[in-house]
Amino acid sequence: MVTSESSDKAEKVAVTLEENIANGNIVEWSLPHDPENPLQWPRSRKIGTLLIVSTGGLISFLGSSMLSPAVDLVLADFHETNITLGVFAVSVYLLGLALGPLVLSGISEVYGRAIVFNVCNVLFLIFSIATAVPTSLGMLIAFRLLMGLAASAPVTVGGGTIADVFVPAERGRATSIYALGPIIGPVLAPIAGGYLAEAKGWRWVNWLTVILAGFLTILTFTCFRETYHPVLLERKTRRLRKETNNQSLESKLARKTTLGRAMRFALIRPLKMLFRSPVVLLPCLALALIIGYLFLLFSTMATVFQQQYGFSEGLSGLVYIGIGVGNLLGTYLFAISSDRAVKKASERGTLKPEVRLVPVSFGGPLVCIGFIWYGWTIHQRTHWILPIIGTGIFGVGVMAFVMPITTYLIDVWKWHAASAIGANNFSRSILGAVIPLVAFKLYDRLGLGWGNSLLAFISLITAPLPWLFTKYGEYLRTRFPLEL
Repeated sequence: MVTSESSDKAEKVAVTLEENIANGNIVEWSLPHDPENPLQWPRSRKIGTLLIVSTGGLISFLGSSMLSPAVDLVLADFHETNITLGVFAVSVYLLGLALGPLVLSGISEVYGRAIVFNVCNVLFLIFSIATAVPTSLGMLIAFRLLMGLAASAPVTVGGGTIADVFVPAERGRATSIYALGPIIGPVLAPIAGGYLAEAKGWRWVNWLTVILAGFLTILTFTCFRETYHPVLLERKTRRLRKETNNQSLESKLARKTTLGRAMRFALIRPLKMLFRSPVVLLPCLALALIIGYLFLLFSTMATVFQQQYGFSEGLSGLVYIGIGVGNLLGTYLFAISSDRAVKKASERGTLKPEVRLVPVSFGGPLVCIGFIWYGWTIHQRTHWILPIIGTGIFGVGVMAFVMPITTYLIDVWKWHAASAIGANNFSRSILGAVIPLVAFKLYDRLGLGWGNSLLAFISLITAPLPWLFTKYGEYLRTRFPLEL
């Protein structure tokens, strides 16, 4: 049985860096320093690795909403009038982001991070080209789904890479940088997409994605190095077998089962975590709801501001700046507070993963206030800056969920962090794809004021999460162990 506690023991082995070969034929990381151990890489290499996966996350999520300001142009080009179908052409990308991690996270925990990253980036480039040249709306939707599947690789391997490279006291800030891409990407994308669509047409929006995908592919092939400890130790073991002619050497982190069985376990692991472990399910559902709201705004704000204030496609892309500023502020606040809390708890000898979730207690109220503010100011057609301020408050609240929950999952699951993040991405991307589809029907029935207020009140169901996990988190981790 492999539980989160046994994962803690596995990480302790890597962090303490015991002698090179112990217990006869077991290969471990060398003492006092092993340059092959990602936890002991030079700081410059660690930061470089973090920036690569963060850039991948940014580009992946730029593709998610860059087309949103141009929905009307897409519908006009294909002679469609169904606005829900147009929104789906944007949000279907998130279905790909949801489904991809279910497979890719397991593969990365068998074959390593690099092969998943590199192969999927090539596919991302190919499908991006296909979305720039479709001859029908159905073709555009199909290729955006495939594009989302391929784009899920940086999101899938990112959390696992952070667990590979950074010790717990460093993970808060590292995760905040990594989390910025998937959050800021959909904010920046409509700004660029809006002006580009207005100037050159909606197809050039997708050609810009092609250029970015090409850059990412070259970057990862030339600069990204493998970080997954079991894969690296296995490579070291094979090298030592040749050098010593000792065929009995075995990696301490070697698989204890066949490759086929390991793959079967790996492929079902994310869903197994999501549906059988409360310490994955409950935080993932809370974050999924908030991300669903975020993509509701990404999918509707441009159209709403065009209708309420007469903004052009280009100008309407700028309305997302409020969310972006809120995200940046939230990232700064919660990254610093998270690592400080971990450091203090560690010094007191009371460190538990649940300390990461304390900022979530601020997230629910901020999301609620932000949505009510946005809804009623835009309903009353006050000055356009006021609803944007409301979305900024919402943006701070979003980061109170994203960064703490992501770091918590990484801390709890360690070597299986990619699967935990895969489960998280599955749930958040599903709601991120589905919730926007009901947005305009909700607004038509209740109006912008009451429609957004209803969403705000629903968000308050996340409020008890930090208290629940502070009080019962350790019990839940031990009461529901998983065979992984």
